[in-house]
Amino acid sequence: MVSSATQIAESIIASAARITKSVSARALIVYLDAVPDIEKLRNAVKKPTEILFIARDAKDMARAKEHSLKYLEVPPFNLTRMGQIKMATILAFSQRMLEGGDVFVFVTGVVGQPVDSLVVMQVGQEYELFQSVDQPKLTEHVRRVVFQRVLNLMLELANEGREGKPIGALFVIGAYREVKQYCQQNIINPFRGYTEKERNILDESMRETVKEFCSIDGAFVLKGTGVIMSAGTTLRPTLPGEDLPQGLGARHAAAAAITATTRSIALTVSESTGAVRVWRRGRLITEIEKAIHAPVEAPDSKLVQAD
Repeated sequence: MVSSATQIAESIIASAARITKSVSARALIVYLDAVPDIEKLRNAVKKPTEILFIARDAKDMARAKEHSLKYLEVPPFNLTRMGQIKMATILAFSQRMLEGGDVFVFVTGVVGQPVDSLVVMQVGQEYELFQSVDQPKLTEHVRRVVFQRVLNLMLELANEGREGKPIGALFVIGAYREVKQYCQQNIINPFRGYTEKERNILDESMRETVKEFCSIDGAFVLKGTGVIMSAGTTLRPTLPGEDLPQGLGARHAAAAAITATTRSIALTVSESTGAVRVWRRGRLITEIEKAIHAPVEAPDSKLVQAD
C-alpha cells in the first residue's frame, strides 16, 4: 500500500534527524508548518546540531515564539525547492547562523504541501547554492535587517509583477560614498529633499512607494543603513564583473560591475524569468528561482530596465 503524503513527510523528518548526526551537521533547517511534533524533533536532534525553523506567516511566528524556537522569517512566495533552500540559507548566512564550510540538512517540498525532499549540503561547496565563502560577511557594509528587507521586496516584485508580467529591478546597497562616484541621474531624483527617516527602506510605507518608482528606468541606490539615496540612476563603474552566465544582460552586468568597483551588494530581478540574484565583489553569489506555476498577485510595479 502506498504511504500517504503525511506519512512520507514524517519519515523524511525522522530520517533528517538521524542524518544530522551521521554527517555532523551544523544545522537541520525545516519549515515549521511541516513539523507536527516539535518536541519529538527536538529530542531526536542531538547537539551540537541546531534546529533552525523557517516561519512563513504570522501563525508560524506565533508558534515559534510559543516554543522559544530559533527561526528565520521568509516571505510566503511560491519558490522552487532549491529556491526555498537558497532563500533560507542566504538569510541564515547573513545572520551568522551558518558559516562557510558548514554542513547542513534541509527538509523541503512544494509550498503548502507536506515535505517530500531531504537535501544535505555544505555552504560554499555547492555552486548551485551559494558561492561566498571567500567573501566578507554580507552585512559588512549593510545592516542585516536592510539586506533582508530588500531581498524580501525583490521577491515581492518577482512574484507580483505588473499587469500579470514579471518586472525587472536593480538595487545597490552599501558604501554610498564609493557608489555615488559611479552614478549618473537619468531624471530628477524622486527621493531628493526628504529626510533620511522618511526615505528609509525599513519604513513600511516605503514598500509601495518603491514599487511605484519601479516605472523609472535605472537603479535604486541605498546606504547600508537603508536610506534610499536615488532612483532612476545609471551606473557607470570602472571595473567589469566576472563573466556573466549566458543569457544575462545589461542590468546584471551593471550589478556585477558596481560590486566589483565598490564595497556594495547588488540585487536584481530578471524581467524574463522573475529570478532574484544577489551580487557581491563582481560575482553572482546566489540565484533564487520562482516555481514555474507561481501564482500572480495584484500588480504593483513596473519595469525598471531591460535585462
